[in-house]
Amino acid sequence: MPVDAPETIEVETTRVSCDGIGGALGHPRVYLEMGDEGAVECPYCDRRFVLKTGTGGHH
Repeated sequence: MPVDAPETIEVETTRVSCDGIGGALGHPRVYLEMGDEGAVECPYCDRRFVLKTGTGGHH
């Protein structure tokens, strides 16, 4: 059975939080920092957060 690719979410800041899909099916909320990379992946659910093009980033 094929595995779906992790979800990619465009964001406007280099600091993001992720709790999976939330509720009982999610995971503990984690706060992630992209640094200079422009992208970061959640260690729990593999969601990928990508900085939108043309965004200043730091908020």
